[in-house]
Amino acid sequence: MAIVTITPSRAQQSFDNLAGSWSGVGSMKPKDGPRERVRCKVDYVVKNEGQSVKMNVRCASDAYKMELSANIDQRGSELSGNWFESEYRQGGKISGQNVGDLIDAKIESDTITALLAVRTKGNRQSFTMESPGAWVSQVSIDLLRDTP
Repeated sequence: MAIVTITPSRAQQSFDNLAGSWSGVGSMKPKDGPRERVRCKVDYVVKNEGQSVKMNVRCASDAYKMELSANIDQRGSELSGNWFESEYRQGGKISGQNVGDLIDAKIESDTITALLAVRTKGNRQSFTMESPGAWVSQVSIDLLRDTP
């Protein structure tokens, strides 16, 4: 008598659930100033069968503006890539993981280290960034997927 065991293959993690444009509001805490309410727009262009994403984040408050772009590649659940913020002319590398509905990443440059978390559930997304001592020390945004 033969016993056959079928183990479900684990679905390949991808960026497919991010694709499209997202908008929302939140707060940005500058290093030397009060917390500011921000409006944000995030665009994700997914490529390479869901294994690469180009991310553009634009946020503005009454006093500050942030424009961050990133190119991120994924191998298994591991992330790597690069980023650039055009208002403050900073850039560097990205590393981290994409597991389930959470992207947990670290962005680094010669002068900045920040922890970034992006959690996506259906048409809702939360985007948080913590970088103590940086020009913007904390960003927290709640986003909704834009309808076409």
